[in-house]
Amino acid sequence: MKAFTLGVSMALVAVLSQDAHAYLHFTTSGAGQSRVLKWQRTPVRWFAADRGVPGVSASDLQAATARAFATWEAVPAASITFQFAGFTGAEPFDEDNVSVIGFEDHPDMERVLGATGFLIDTITGEIVESDIFFNSAFQWSTAAQGDPTRFDLESVAVHEIGHFLGLGHSALGETEMRPEGGRRVLGSASVMFPVALGRGITHDRELQPDDMAGISDLYPAAGFREQSGVARGRVTRNGAGIVGAHVAAFNPRTGALVAAFTLNNDGEFQIAGLDPGPHLIRVEPLDDADVESFFSRSAGVDIDFLVTFHGRLFVAPRGGAGERLTVAVRPK
Repeated sequence: MKAFTLGVSMALVAVLSQDAHAYLHFTTSGAGQSRVLKWQRTPVRWFAADRGVPGVSASDLQAATARAFATWEAVPAASITFQFAGFTGAEPFDEDNVSVIGFEDHPDMERVLGATGFLIDTITGEIVESDIFFNSAFQWSTAAQGDPTRFDLESVAVHEIGHFLGLGHSALGETEMRPEGGRRVLGSASVMFPVALGRGITHDRELQPDDMAGISDLYPAAGFREQSGVARGRVTRNGAGIVGAHVAAFNPRTGALVAAFTLNNDGEFQIAGLDPGPHLIRVEPLDDADVESFFSRSAGVDIDFLVTFHGRLFVAPRGGAGERLTVAVRPK
């Protein structure tokens, strides 16, 4: 077994130190193989801590978290279920084989709203335990319409539960630097974007196409792969593959954006869960947030190239992968 902390929902950007898979699924290496981290037995049982914070009681915490779990469970193309097991006096991150969600006070983590930790079987990739804490150094709200002076607990819970399930961060978002430091989100197209939207905003209570494709690829329901398409190919510069390029597929009919990354030295990518039909393929460097929100320092991510579109529309077939794409980029 191995324990570690992954994933945060932040007022700024935080480090993701683990290797990545498509959609930045978390992985582990054991017995000479890389395995995707996921729950292998359902329903996944979780406990709520029996302590609240000013403005949010323990019952409020449990209700908001239950709604967040229900949001992921409702994805029609995914197959994952959850069970609330009760309130507990245990703390998140106790490594006790019990998945606990609650508040902890971390004033030293001044830009971290919450974090998710794991206990895993490194041989099989099975998640044995996952805990989430929300930083009580911030003020929280569970108001139906949000509170402009507080962070929305349900929105951050939806993000953290994405990590709880094994999803990493999405780069589908835009930010700008604040004069006082940190970043402000201008817009995002994924709940799993690593920078929080701000106080009072409840937008992240709802999943976006990228989130739904990622969870469906990790926990596919019957018929998911037969009804959806896959884009795959390479991103190259001067014929050599690029590591860490962000590749997005845009559906002009629905407006859906689904994205992934090139994850090896050959510059290969795969984007599953696409609606059948034409898509615009865009490749860009990770230049809107810290690279370490997505990849480890040792990954060798390349950000020195221009945004590039594939020369023609890619048509995602139903139930398989279409033509293998090559997108050649140029240096900045």
